[in-house]
Amino acid sequence: MNAKATPPEIKRTNYFWRIARTLAAVYLGGILLLILLENWLVYPAPVYPRGDYGASLGQEEVQFASADGMELHGWLFEHPSPRGSLLYCHGNGENIAYYPQRWRDLSQRYRLNVLVFDYRGYGKSNGSPNEAGVLADGDAAQRWLANRVQSDPSDVIVMGRSLGGAVAIDVATQNGARALVLESTFTSMPEVAATHYWWAPVRTVMRNRYSSIDKIAAFKGPTLISHGDADEVVPYEHGRRLLDVCGGEQKRFLTLSGLTHNDPQPPIYYELLGEFLDELFETPADAEE
Repeated sequence: MNAKATPPEIKRTNYFWRIARTLAAVYLGGILLLILLENWLVYPAPVYPRGDYGASLGQEEVQFASADGMELHGWLFEHPSPRGSLLYCHGNGENIAYYPQRWRDLSQRYRLNVLVFDYRGYGKSNGSPNEAGVLADGDAAQRWLANRVQSDPSDVIVMGRSLGGAVAIDVATQNGARALVLESTFTSMPEVAATHYWWAPVRTVMRNRYSSIDKIAAFKGPTLISHGDADEVVPYEHGRRLLDVCGGEQKRFLTLSGLTHNDPQPPIYYELLGEFLDELFETPADAEE
């Protein structure tokens, strides 16, 4: 006896269910892959010898330990008659040897002692990066610099770009800072990820949070934020939102017209930075003139 034929409508239903199961498996597989690759995506750390480690610009090679004993490496550019000291926290896809001339120029042009350092897993620093470790590294760098120049950590200017901006915000809100300077940084890491992986629940599953938007209100000191309005990595709105939430009254924002995320800073940026720093170090007598 012949088997009863499957009605056409049931065949179509089974076909659509097979398609749905396949799409669901692909979607869940994509989410799982993002979870597994998260640290690789967040920290594309260039390690030694990538970069210009042979640069000889008068810098001092320094080493210091993070809170958990992790050995970190940095460069100190000392000025013969400094007005103050600055800690620079770099972005997630670079190390200190990518821009040695910039660090020297920051020191010489603005009369500052400048410390740049590599997070764990970057450059010559040991270990592997993660949020807690990278933030601890920023804290250790600020404390090392303050101890070196015999000042309080809260007297150090903290400056950061992109991921380094999140480190700078954490350091400034935890320890205080003479001023906070942010370049092309974000409100939180999941918010950035949601821009690029809109199809995935990254706001829920990401382990690296860097919730700067929840921290910056606690910083009451002078703040300078700059952001390119063509930034394709960290949308321009992130910088504006950080400015709105920032707790200080003395805060300035610079829109960099046409600049993308990795474009070099234009001359107008360095002019505004100079004005900002001049105001920071202005004495009462200077203000009266």
